[in-house]
Amino acid sequence: MVEVKRKSNEPISAMLRRFTEILKKEKKLERAKEIRFKQKPKSKERIKKEALLRKARQAQREYFKKLGILK
Repeated sequence: MVEVKRKSNEPISAMLRRFTEILKKEKKLERAKEIRFKQKPKSKERIKKEALLRKARQAQREYFKKLGILK
């Protein structure tokens, strides 16, 4: 855990700047973001289903363009 104590006559903004610099050096923030936003790899089945959905939507879009509903 990172701990920063305020020096005498030090403004809060300077203390926060020191704190963020320490976090950057220790790469704590990077690691926290990796953990928070990590996405599981998609399964092959899911990839295929998404591809089929995209194809179906594209075919429907082209059909509507031919009918003149979409431009």
